[in-house]
Amino acid sequence: MSESTAAEPAEQGGGLGLTATRGSLWLGLVNLLSKGSQVVVTVVLAGFLTEAELGLVTVAVSLVAVGQVVQSMGVFDVVSRTRRDPEVVAGTLMTISVGIGALLALVAVLARDPIAAALGAPAAAPLVVIAAISLPFTAAGGVQMGLMHRELQFRRRMLPDAGSALVATVVTIVLAALGAGAESLAIGLLIGAVLMPVLGVVVGVRVRPGWNRGAAVETLEWTRVVGPGAVVAVLLVNVDYATVSRTLGPAAVGVYSLAFRIAWAPYLMIALVLGAVSFPVYARLRREGRDLRDAATRFLRAVLVLAGGPYLIAALVADRVVVLDARWAPASAVLVVLCGYGLGFAVQFMLQEVVRAVDRPGAYLVLQIAHLALLLAGLVVLTRYGVVAAAFAQLVAVAVVIPPTLWVLHRSGGLPHIVPVARSVAGIVVAGAVGLGVEWGLSPVDALSDPASVPGLVVHALLLLALYGAVMLLTNRDLVADLRSLRSPEDAG
Repeated sequence: MSESTAAEPAEQGGGLGLTATRGSLWLGLVNLLSKGSQVVVTVVLAGFLTEAELGLVTVAVSLVAVGQVVQSMGVFDVVSRTRRDPEVVAGTLMTISVGIGALLALVAVLARDPIAAALGAPAAAPLVVIAAISLPFTAAGGVQMGLMHRELQFRRRMLPDAGSALVATVVTIVLAALGAGAESLAIGLLIGAVLMPVLGVVVGVRVRPGWNRGAAVETLEWTRVVGPGAVVAVLLVNVDYATVSRTLGPAAVGVYSLAFRIAWAPYLMIALVLGAVSFPVYARLRREGRDLRDAATRFLRAVLVLAGGPYLIAALVADRVVVLDARWAPASAVLVVLCGYGLGFAVQFMLQEVVRAVDRPGAYLVLQIAHLALLLAGLVVLTRYGVVAAAFAQLVAVAVVIPPTLWVLHRSGGLPHIVPVARSVAGIVVAGAVGLGVEWGLSPVDALSDPASVPGLVVHALLLLALYGAVMLLTNRDLVADLRSLRSPEDAG
């Protein structure tokens, strides 16, 4: 057995619950560094770039994000679920994913001008070229990550994932400071993509491209439905940029994207982490013939509690986005709306991980398409009224699609337990009411009321965080006890 699967047996040191907890902590640290670096880049670029420049690079990067999903759709799922030799499957996936990535990059380079024009941002053509070249490299890195996920070896992601992201962040910031403009982010993205598979080899995850007909058929069967669903999923978080660009122009995209990037951070650093850990856990429970409702309940409540705080705080201090620069004031109202959307999307994401795990790929695809259709309809109708209206289209679409997702899980026997989940939701509502009271009470204090004051922002955020933590401890004691129990060596999963 190769280094990629032998280094850290998933059951070593405790049961599945303990493994999942450790995996969540390691993946949380990885995402804190890799995704947190994206937040740092956003803040820094807000100081160096104009609204239009930030809008142009956002359009280019969002296009490449769609390509990344197309080239790697189903990789994590197939590697996690397969009963074949994972190395053989990974080799086949490497051939498929890198090949698709190279083809997409070639198309983007040759058709850069019409693509940029179709997105309503002709000036983004050079950025499309730079960003598209990264696709084959992210494809290779994605297969390596899939192998690590199968064995819940999230600690090994630190160097290839966080390391490449941190290097990309430094490059982007340096280039922006030197006046490279929008190209700084595209170049940083490319360098990070090249480093990812290289650093994956350094930590011992070596995948040789190969071909196995059985593995290819298995991949095709699984991605036939789930793959398109993954493409729909990435369109859900990128189609708004194209719509805003075509309707309102690149400058409006810049304002909208700043708010979106801030609101997206808790999802990236919390929900995405827990979702990445949850699916292999669900898959293993299914392989062992065990019920996954308890695990689904824990993961969903953890997302609500851990992501609810950052979203609540960001919404309450949204007017302080002007600490970046006064010209970003219009992003404040957008941020408030997108915080509600972000929490809703995190919940929907966790629920749909369960839908995939209970072998309902058809339902998963229908839910994703319904969500995209609702969003597109909302964007077409509302975007003409401004970026806040576009944000409301996001919020309404995700709110409408959650109930049918719950119904699918109920029919499939994977519905999380309602009462404990409702308790966590109630805690967020109570914390929100307390936070509003605190904001009202502090408003007469001149030293803290200036929205452009960095010390004022820090004091407000820390106070709100402390209050949120206290409310969560009071309203979610059983969840805290559950999480503590996972640390016990007696836990058997």
